[in-house]
Amino acid sequence: MDIALLAQRLFRFEIRRLLLILGLIVCVIVVSQCFSFPYGNVFLFSYARNGSTVVNVVTFVNASTSNLNNSEPTEVYDGDFVAHGNKALDLDGENGSEIELEHEDNDHELADDNDDSHKNFIFETGVSGESDFSLKKETYSKHNSTDESYRNSTDPTKSMSSSSSEVRNQDGVLLNVSQGIFKEDIRNLDADSVGNVSQTVKAQPNAKKTELWKPDLLMLNGSSKVSRVFISKTGRKKTTTISQMNSIFLRSSLSSRSMRPQWSSARDRELLAAKQEIQNAPIIRESPELSASIFRNVSTFKRSYELMERRLKVYIYKEGKKPIFHQPYMRGIYASEGWFMKLMERNKKFVVRDPKKAHLFYLPFSSKILRYTILGKKNLEPYLTSYVKEISGKYRFWNRTGGADHFFVGCHDWASWITRKNMNNCIRALCNADVSQNFQIGKDTSLPVTYIRSTAEPLENVGGKPASKRSILAFFAGEMHGYLRPILLHFWENKQSDMKIIGPMLHDIEGKKMYREYMKSSKYCICARGYEVHTPRVVEAIYYECVPVFISDNYVPPFFEVLNWEEFSVFVQEKDIPNLRNILLSIPEEKYATMHSRVKKAQKHFFWHKEPIKYDLFHMVLHSIWYNRVLQVKTK
Repeated sequence: MDIALLAQRLFRFEIRRLLLILGLIVCVIVVSQCFSFPYGNVFLFSYARNGSTVVNVVTFVNASTSNLNNSEPTEVYDGDFVAHGNKALDLDGENGSEIELEHEDNDHELADDNDDSHKNFIFETGVSGESDFSLKKETYSKHNSTDESYRNSTDPTKSMSSSSSEVRNQDGVLLNVSQGIFKEDIRNLDADSVGNVSQTVKAQPNAKKTELWKPDLLMLNGSSKVSRVFISKTGRKKTTTISQMNSIFLRSSLSSRSMRPQWSSARDRELLAAKQEIQNAPIIRESPELSASIFRNVSTFKRSYELMERRLKVYIYKEGKKPIFHQPYMRGIYASEGWFMKLMERNKKFVVRDPKKAHLFYLPFSSKILRYTILGKKNLEPYLTSYVKEISGKYRFWNRTGGADHFFVGCHDWASWITRKNMNNCIRALCNADVSQNFQIGKDTSLPVTYIRSTAEPLENVGGKPASKRSILAFFAGEMHGYLRPILLHFWENKQSDMKIIGPMLHDIEGKKMYREYMKSSKYCICARGYEVHTPRVVEAIYYECVPVFISDNYVPPFFEVLNWEEFSVFVQEKDIPNLRNILLSIPEEKYATMHSRVKKAQKHFFWHKEPIKYDLFHMVLHSIWYNRVLQVKTK
C-alpha cells in the first residue's frame, strides 16, 4: 500500500514538473520574440487554394522605423512580395464575386474539402542592403454600391472599407491583399538594410527597380520594415489556350464520354438520327439569316438548329419549391439563368407534359436564389442532392441515363462547384465556364453573362460608332476584383493616351453614360476576369460593337460549340498583359475592320427578347444544350 501511495505521489510530482518545464519553454519563446521582433506584430498565414500558387506572408513590422520611402529598390523577383500589417485577415482561400451590392453579395469560391492535391513547400526570404524591394500602394475610395461595370476614378487619398482580396503575378503567385485596415496615410514599404537575402524562388537576371504597384495591395500605418517573408507555393494551375480548347472539343465530338443508358428508348433513336443528319448536313456558304464567318461550321449549325426546332421536346420537373425553383430572377449580373427559366417554362413549342416524349429534362432551379435561401455554403450541395433523390425516386428517367439527358442553367459563381458531384453527368450551362475547374468541353456549355439593369428594356442603348470613328485603342473600367485587374492597371493605367484603362467608375447616370461612350468609342474592349473567369464585359462589348479582348486564362467563351470566336475577338494570355498594347497594334486595320463587322453580325445571338425570336439568346442557349446532347448520345 505504501508503495502504491509513493508511486502516486511521484507521478503527481512528475506531472507538475513537466507542466513547469512546458511553461518555462513558452515563456522563453515569448520573451525571445519580444526581443527579436519589437512591437510584435501578427503571424499571418493564408490557406493555399487548390491549383494555384500562394504567397503566405509572415511579417514583423517595426513601427518606430523612419520613413523608408526613399529607399532604392534594386532587384526584381519572380515571386512577388506582400507585407501585411498588424491585423490578420481571414482569407480561408476564398474569393469574392463580381456583383452589384444592392442585389448581390461578395461570394466566395468554394474549395473542395476532399482535394488534397495542394502540397505546400516553404521558401524564405530575408532582406539586406544588397537586394531591396519596394511595394507601392495607391488606393481608390469605395462606394456603397460595388456596381461592377460603372465606376469613375476617385480620390486616391480616401480610405477604403475593410475587406480582403488577392493578387497573383503572371507566374500564378497569389498575393494576399489587405484593404481598409490602416489609416488613410498610405506609405511605400521598402526593405531596410538588415539581414541577409535568401530566396529559392528564381530571380530575374537583370537587377532593376521593382514597383509592385497594384491597387488594393498594401496598406501600412506609417513607416514599417519587413524582416522576413515566408512564401508557400502550391502547384501552378495549367493554362488551356483557345487552340487547345478547340482540340478538346473536336476530340469530344468524336468520342462520347456519357454513360450508356440502362435501356434504350425511342427518344435516343431520334437523337441518333438527328446526329446523322447533322454530320451529313448540306454545305452552305452563306445564309440570309446567318453569317458563316462567325461560326465553326455554319452548315452543321443551321441543320442542327432546324432539327431542334422540329424535333426537340423538353420536360420540366414540377418538383421543387419556390423561390429556389420555378421563380426566375431577371435582373443583375446573374440574369441569364432567370431569363432562360422564364422563357423556357412558358414555352409551348418545346415543352411537353408527358416525360416519355422528352429528349431533355430541365431542372428549373436558380443558383443565385439558392445561394441566398439556404444558409451555410456546405448545405447547398446536399440540398441539390436531396432534390436529385426526389426526382430519381419518383421518376425513372434520371436513373436510365444517370442524368446525362438532364440539364440546368446556372450563372452564379458557385453553380459549377455545388453541382460537381450530384449533377456532374448533367449538361450544365454555366457562366463560370472554367476548364480548369471541372467544366467539361463537349458536355457542358458556356452561358453568356448578361448584366440586365432593366427587364422592360434589356436591349437599351445597343449599338456603337463605326470602326473608322473609334479613337480609343483599348478600354477597361471596373472594380479591382481578383488578382488580374490590379496587374492590368499597374501596366496600363495612365501609360498611353490611346489605352483607356481605369479603375472603378461611378454608377450614377453620368457614370453609366460615360462607360457606354467609352465602349462605343473603343476599338477593343478588355474583358478581364474578376474573381472568376467570366465577366459581363464580353456581352457588353458585343452590344456596343467593340471587339472583345479576352484576358482570362481557361475561360471557355459562350456557345463555344458553334461560334468561332477567333474570327471576331482577341485572346491574350494573362502572362502577356505587359505586351497588351503591342499585341493590339500588331493587328492590321483591315483585320480589325473585319472583326468589327463580325461583332455586329454576332449581336443577334446575344439578345434577350420577351418573346423569343429565331437565333436569339434563348434559342442559342437551348441549341447548345441540344447540340451537346446529340453529339454525346449513346444507345444501349
